[in-house]
Amino acid sequence: MSPRKRRPTIAVGTCGYSYKDWIGPVYPLGTKSGEMLDVYSSIFPTVEIDSTYYRVPGIATFESMARRTPAGFRFTAKLPGTGTHLHASEVHDDVRLFRRNLTPLLDAGKFSCALMQFPNSFHPTDAARDYLRRLRDTLDDVPLVAEFRHREWQTAETIELLNELNVGIVNVDMPHFKTLLRESSDVTSEVAYVRFHGRNAKNWWRGTNETRYDYLYSKDELEPWVDRLVDMAAAPKVREVLAFFNNHRRGQAVRNAELFEQLIEERIPGALHRAAHHEKESADVPLPLSTR
Repeated sequence: MSPRKRRPTIAVGTCGYSYKDWIGPVYPLGTKSGEMLDVYSSIFPTVEIDSTYYRVPGIATFESMARRTPAGFRFTAKLPGTGTHLHASEVHDDVRLFRRNLTPLLDAGKFSCALMQFPNSFHPTDAARDYLRRLRDTLDDVPLVAEFRHREWQTAETIELLNELNVGIVNVDMPHFKTLLRESSDVTSEVAYVRFHGRNAKNWWRGTNETRYDYLYSKDELEPWVDRLVDMAAAPKVREVLAFFNNHRRGQAVRNAELFEQLIEERIPGALHRAAHHEKESADVPLPLSTR
């Protein structure tokens, strides 16, 4: 009789935490930017750092993040845009700097994976697949996940490639345009990953980073994702399931992340990795059978 699969960690958080318009809806009035992570880490057990897309922070910044968050807190971080959006054949030096400066989070055991988010213009050509291999080689000691924005990548060939590279695929929720990805529950590494971008079709192509993600999910829209999460967690190789909400305007991501936690808890009692202030001992509850 084979041993029962060890239950993976399931954690929910948001894409970023340092937003001025969260003061009031999320953070107490008067909260300074340097205090936001401390408050955030008392609410959620994980966060996706997106500011690294624009600039690679110094090593001292990552040291501070590791020091200021509780034991068990987990980070993911987006690769710099120079590593994913230049359509270059060689890996930019910013990617190597990113890896060096991440060391404090890796050493602290607080780093889950690096996110490679590619643009809609990144298509599954031979050159693109070779570039993925170069990124994997450059970051050979860092867990990686890849988010594609063009639906041409949503194929069995992509799943096979990412399995070969041990790169996790990012499942997404976004507007249903012809070239954008559809909802999925695919797994290609030990990290299962979901990003909720909102369904603001009106502002998706023309909006700013503020208006594009201005969206609040309903319970009915999130409930099918609980089934998908169960499917991902049931995959034999998965050790960690991460879900992040990117609909950050006016703290909507926080409201939806808390609702999603509630829905998961109702379906899989005791399965969630919680923030330190409300973490409690729970039995090792078996996962429900996959819905596949």
